[in-house]
Amino acid sequence: MSNLHQQLSSLLDSADIRLTDQQKQQLVGYVDMLHKWNKAYNLTSVRQPEQMLVRHIMDSIVVNPHLTGNRFIDVGTGPGLPGVPLAIVRPDAHFVLLDSLGKRIRFLKQVQHELGLTNIEPVQCRAEEYQGERFDGVISRAFASLDDMLKWCRHLSAEENGRFFALKGSVPHEELTRLPEGISLVNVEKLSVPQLDEQRHLVVLKVN
Repeated sequence: MSNLHQQLSSLLDSADIRLTDQQKQQLVGYVDMLHKWNKAYNLTSVRQPEQMLVRHIMDSIVVNPHLTGNRFIDVGTGPGLPGVPLAIVRPDAHFVLLDSLGKRIRFLKQVQHELGLTNIEPVQCRAEEYQGERFDGVISRAFASLDDMLKWCRHLSAEENGRFFALKGSVPHEELTRLPEGISLVNVEKLSVPQLDEQRHLVVLKVN
């Protein structure tokens, strides 16, 4: 565990991100749980904890400075990405973690319990069937296309100042030319993830 702490601290320094010791402890604890549960539950294709720090933790929290609002829903969260790392680094915000698979929600409830995360709410449900409040931010990391995200999640966004935050690899130029009526592009942020030699972008959309 101490090696992971050292690696995380180094990665955070590279990204110029400042966190408390408790936040670092929670992030490493989450990686440790992900690694243990992965053997039985197959939650992620990333097998090594050291790679999880780069591909899951840092890949998630570099988005934090670009988020606006206090109430977010992470749709298709899987094992809690990017929602859990973001909830750890943004303790004053609330995150609903939405996934349709029971084993992932069971894992997230255990994460919530073991790490003492009072600002996450794991919910087993398909995005298009979720009913309830609207959110300042609708976050997705694994949706196939912006079209699908908007089709299934449009009802989740607050009508005033609501935003869609789509984590992408390369800029989805073609998808951006096909945005549905009533949706406009706010901006595309280029993200830099230490030790990750792949493109990362954040596409921010809003309801007009």
